[in-house]
Amino acid sequence: MSTSMTLAEAIRARRSIGKVQDTPVDKNIIETILEAGNWAPSHHCTEPWRFFVMTGHGRKVLAEAYADIACEGSDAAGDELEALRAKQGLKAYRAPLIIAVAVTPSEAANVNRREELAAAHAAIQNMLLAAHASGLASIWRSGDPMYHPRMKSAFGLGDESEMVALIYLGYPVNPVHPGKRGSFEDKTVWISEFSAAQA
Repeated sequence: MSTSMTLAEAIRARRSIGKVQDTPVDKNIIETILEAGNWAPSHHCTEPWRFFVMTGHGRKVLAEAYADIACEGSDAAGDELEALRAKQGLKAYRAPLIIAVAVTPSEAANVNRREELAAAHAAIQNMLLAAHASGLASIWRSGDPMYHPRMKSAFGLGDESEMVALIYLGYPVNPVHPGKRGSFEDKTVWISEFSAAQA
């Protein structure tokens, strides 16, 4: 994290930003983001997250998956089909850096699959905060194509694994504006005593 930014500032100032410059991201910054994700908590220390870093022509892996999924079951043919493939494939080039995050749950008997997913989500939040502290804009993309079997095969994931995020990263085009949140008090219940009615 930048020495000029506190954790509280990073949490409050981070935003989901989809419009970024084409400027490549330095490998040292990418590794800082990956390191942040790798230090997320996980039950039984399973570290179930897996990272796939796509830059340059490497983004074609994602582009081809997007295109195949969009064309599956489509009635389009010929030029129309090629136009559909091209349009969907462009989704992979909306940022110079994309990090796909997957979870491969531990097969240990005492491990709960839902906790493995929660751990991967914690890793993603760490990565988003590290990206913001490094001066990058980011957005956590998901949606039905991300959960499609074709997306799994694109990254060599087995049946037991799940894709949980496509993080698009780059330097912001526009200034980052302050966000808004409702008060935490409206979402919080304080419990300091126990009564028989709660039993």
